[in-house]
Amino acid sequence: MGTLYVWLDRRVEYTEEEVSVVLGVPIDDDLKISSRYELCRRVEETFGIPKESFWQLQSTQKIRFAVQQARNLQKEVANGR
Repeated sequence: MGTLYVWLDRRVEYTEEEVSVVLGVPIDDDLKISSRYELCRRVEETFGIPKESFWQLQSTQKIRFAVQQARNLQKEVANGR
């Protein structure tokens, strides 16, 4: 099912509005044109996790990872780091 989803997603044409701002957050130009795979690779590089590991996760696992990382960052900010 995941392969089918990726195949379908590659064929979706997103509007400028859909890629320019996500939930009120302006998106950088390079990220606007990145594929799902490229975005997953960025996450792997940013957080120092093995190549293909984030890409292979199910969508809900990716969301859990993102929420936990955001929570960890908020704790660091609150602790003055």
